[in-house]
Amino acid sequence: MAKLSPRDIKRKINGIKNTQRITKAMKAVSAAKLRKAQALLYATRPYSNKLYELIEDLAIYIDRESHPLLEKREEKSVDLVIITADRGLAGAFNSNVIKTAWREIQRLKGEGKEVNLLLIGRKGVNFYKNKGFNIIEAYEDIYRDQVNLTYTAKVGGILSSRFIDKKSDAVYLFNNELITSSTYETKIRKLLPLESTASSKKLEEVSVYNIEPSKEEVLSSLLQRYINYQLFRALVESSTAEHSARMLAMDNATKNAGEAIRKWTIIFNKARQEAITTELIDIINAAEAIK
Repeated sequence: MAKLSPRDIKRKINGIKNTQRITKAMKAVSAAKLRKAQALLYATRPYSNKLYELIEDLAIYIDRESHPLLEKREEKSVDLVIITADRGLAGAFNSNVIKTAWREIQRLKGEGKEVNLLLIGRKGVNFYKNKGFNIIEAYEDIYRDQVNLTYTAKVGGILSSRFIDKKSDAVYLFNNELITSSTYETKIRKLLPLESTASSKKLEEVSVYNIEPSKEEVLSSLLQRYINYQLFRALVESSTAEHSARMLAMDNATKNAGEAIRKWTIIFNKARQEAITTELIDIINAAEAIK
């Protein structure tokens, strides 16, 4: 590599400083978005958990085979819902989900099962769209506006219809979930058929409800609501985890830029000292030549 002049090194330092200002600003933006997303997430989780508990209590009163969304059958065809982000610059946030889903896809295909994908988020869409999979639907730019239940109801309806029509025998959900404000994990959850522990409960342990018009009708309505809301929660979890991941990535980038600035400043000082020393030697040599 050609030796850089002090002017070139100074230009490089200024470029790193500009990058550092950008990463610092992006960290601040992500931190603000994270606080807002956390408020929505912490309001979403209790409702989601209570809805699941309610369905479990109602399911103990009826035969699982009596409702198509509770029917368990051999998994010959599987739908995978893979949720990623639309943007990068968030560390390993997107690659973690994509790699986890990829390993599961290879396992399922190795067992001779048909795999269908429903992709949410541009990063997942770009990765899987040319891999030869059967893609049910692909959604991008869903985080541009706030995620709402109208959107998840559409996706939930597609998945429920496919399961009821026996186009799929199970639906699995892949997404990142926030653990703490600075950590997240990739989760795999079975969305359909509903995994219930109601059969292990005793009747006296289950809450007592007065149900109208009937247990079956109420359970049917709640099951679709549950599926829609689990998708909503998964999107909220993913969005919150994305802000956390990007905040940490930008914080690391800012620190790395600071280290690079210090390193190049030392190089610049050495180069400038060498240039000054060279000039002094030239002056001394010229003076000696005149004598």
